[in-house]
Amino acid sequence: MRLRPFALSVVAVSALLLSGCAGAGSDAPSPDASGAADLCAAVADSGAASEAATVTGEVGEPSKLVFDAPLEVADRQVTVVEEGDGDKVEAGDFVSYALTAFNPETGEEIATAGYEPGEMLPAQISADSPLGETFGCSPVGTRVVAAFPKTDDTDAEIYVLDLLSVVPTAAWGEPQEPVAGMPKVTLADDGAPTVTVPEGDLPTETTLATLKEGDGYEVQSGDAVLIQYWGVRWSNGESFDSTWAKGGVPYAQRTTSFVPGFQKALEGYPVGSQVLVVIPPVDGYGEGEINTTDLVGETLIFVVDILGAQHIPAQ
Repeated sequence: MRLRPFALSVVAVSALLLSGCAGAGSDAPSPDASGAADLCAAVADSGAASEAATVTGEVGEPSKLVFDAPLEVADRQVTVVEEGDGDKVEAGDFVSYALTAFNPETGEEIATAGYEPGEMLPAQISADSPLGETFGCSPVGTRVVAAFPKTDDTDAEIYVLDLLSVVPTAAWGEPQEPVAGMPKVTLADDGAPTVTVPEGDLPTETTLATLKEGDGYEVQSGDAVLIQYWGVRWSNGESFDSTWAKGGVPYAQRTTSFVPGFQKALEGYPVGSQVLVVIPPVDGYGEGEINTTDLVGETLIFVVDILGAQHIPAQ
């Protein structure tokens, strides 16, 4: 059974990163009036297949779906089972959601994901994303039954999906006291950091400080994470890379894809945290003469906001 992109916690993580999470440097869908109208209109009409199933269970908890199998799914259909009472989502929002998937041929439950911490990354919603086609501009707390016909790439499927929350694009954890000797960090209203390099000797080991302490799932090695970051060269105090400077769109990737020092600012920290890390060359891009074309020999400073995580079991 091949599941659709929004069910990606039960398939390969490489596909997960295509689920609507924008990467660094990409632009978020515009949340203007026309974008909102497009998002609201993106949802499929209700139909015989999506209306044929009876849902049991509370929103925010795993559900059961009962229907007479086999269930014929002729086209894309969405039926609202319960409309939420939260704010309506907008194009470009990152949302957390959960689902239970069923086989329309047999009625068998295939998978449940997103109801426990660390099971699903937040995803960006737009009119042309799988989530936009399913929830549109629904309010948070909405539950739907969605039926999808067979395609060349996927089997016919039927889901119960819950829209759980809109995820902030900056860390929301409890602010912590500054650590003496570490770079100074100030935050703009949108959460974008400014870093001031301290005077003194270069650190010889990776040094970390928690700026905001989250209360979510604790990131493990190899997990996929959704982050914002701001990177600065110690040598001149200038930023060399930043999601904030590229539209403020969070970036999704596995922890093990980063240099060792950056990994240390992710693994072991709970979602919602903001972490300050100073990375010497040994944990960065290696020793050598500092230059303007790459980061060899450079001591690096990063401010990292951990917005979401999905556990990826070791192979």
